Amino acid sequence: MKKRTVIITGANSGIGKAASLKFAMEGHTVIMACRSLDRSSAVQNGIVAASKNENVYLEELDASSPASIRAFCTRFRDRYGKLDILIHNAAYIDHGSPHRVNDDQIELTFATNVLGPYLITILLKDLLAASDDARILNAGSNIIKHYFNPKLELELDNLIGAYTGDKPFSVYNSYRNSKMALLMLTFRMADEFKKDGIRVFNLQINGAKMSKETLQKFTLPWRMIARVQNLFFRPASFMAGIYYEICTSAAFSETSGKLINHRLEIMAPSKNNPGIADQIKQVTGAGIYPNYADRTDMQEKIWMLCRELTVPE
Repeated sequence: MKKRTVIITGANSGIGKAASLKFAMEGHTVIMACRSLDRSSAVQNGIVAASKNENVYLEELDASSPASIRAFCTRFRDRYGKLDILIHNAAYIDHGSPHRVNDDQIELTFATNVLGPYLITILLKDLLAASDDARILNAGSNIIKHYFNPKLELELDNLIGAYTGDKPFSVYNSYRNSKMALLMLTFRMADEFKKDGIRVFNLQINGAKMSKETLQKFTLPWRMIARVQNLFFRPASFMAGIYYEICTSAAFSETSGKLINHRLEIMAPSKNNPGIADQIKQVTGAGIYPNYADRTDMQEKIWMLCRELTVPE
């Protein structure tokens, strides 16, 4: 297999760390894009030692900050000059925390989980287009199953400045919102980049053991819930293997704009007005996603919103 250059955001813990090790073990050049160099350097050194691959690099990136993203992309061009695989793994999921915004006054969950992937991709698109097999993977979540509820829609009215919603702010709801928006963005990116030969995928992650670092970000009640969930989740290395297959396997070399599950199956949209049996299948299975994600008007709205919110002043 041809050796590739891959960026993995949020690569110092959890699935990102495991994916960095997997790609390094297979001999690829890995750029670990992490918010804290101090907390990540030991992880980088451990991956280099375990893989015996010296081509594992660490770069500073705060995926919630357009300024940090622009600085990262400039450094990446200067230092590496080529890109084959871009994995948007970083995510903000600080359950129980209050409403927070980034330096541009954009709600932190949306800024990290949606705007970050959009801006990084746009700034590095030409490098991806120069690859003979460019792939983008957006890390999704089965939290989007909430959108099987036909009354639920994306909430895009409280993304800038202080929170003014009628209901108390919830990071959980914001995370759910962001992961549906990211899936819609995936579909829109696939259409936009088809002419450039760039393939775009979204992986519906149905759970992986959370690292100690991730658990410490949660408030105590959420941390207790997460510890119980960890007893049943597969190790991060399992999902890292799925990342690797989607980004390198010939099985995904001729398709794009797909949501993929943990069994490496392409998921299908839900039916309109499903019966009871179909509703049960939707919620309990892993083969169907809410057809709300297929609304092209919302896909376009997310695309234009990302463009508007990332235009430099």
